[in-house]
Amino acid sequence: MDPDTMRGDGGDVYWRRRMSVLVAVLVVVAVVAWACSSGGSGPERASSAQTSPSATPVVDPLLAGLRTLAMGTASPSPTPTPTPTATSAALPRHPGEPCATGDLVLSLQGGKEEIYSAGARPTFMVTLVNTGPVMCTTDVGPRAMEVRITSGEDRIWSTADCVSGVGSEIKKLQRGVPYVRALEWDRHRSSTDCRATPATALPGTYVATVHMGDLRSPKGVFHLR
Repeated sequence: MDPDTMRGDGGDVYWRRRMSVLVAVLVVVAVVAWACSSGGSGPERASSAQTSPSATPVVDPLLAGLRTLAMGTASPSPTPTPTPTATSAALPRHPGEPCATGDLVLSLQGGKEEIYSAGARPTFMVTLVNTGPVMCTTDVGPRAMEVRITSGEDRIWSTADCVSGVGSEIKKLQRGVPYVRALEWDRHRSSTDCRATPATALPGTYVATVHMGDLRSPKGVFHLR
């Protein structure tokens, strides 16, 4: 090309074209570089975006076990059927109702390691106390509250033998106020057939107890001469 052609207006056009081509090349290079750089991170981001929703976070086994245990505890379970004792204990008591066995304390005084000379009659004192929240009623008749004397396996005497009349006696027991009954044994045997002439108990060791349903008093041991 003639050097003169690059002079004047023609030269200015020539250099402007050269600069435009150069700028275009730089733009293309920049675009390619940006595409490569973004393309390298693009798949990673896409992969991260694709895998992050499906990836399961690491869970501590102990926390998982506690969560499972809590879910098991919170799950509804069958309601146990309350026993009569639990039901009666949960319900409010009303004055005058029959006494609950668990509210009664039965004891026997007298006869403990005592020695009765010939002709002396053993005496006993029976005590019944209501420890419940309110006043209650119970049968203290000779059949319901039986005082029994034994010697070994031999049943010697009982207040339940040969009872005349109804044989029941309903008493109101105030909370903490003892019911007391004193009785005396005439040293004769008793029997359910109510013999006219009961035999006299022989000298020896005897045991007195009070029976009242499921209640038993402590034993009272005494001796007859």
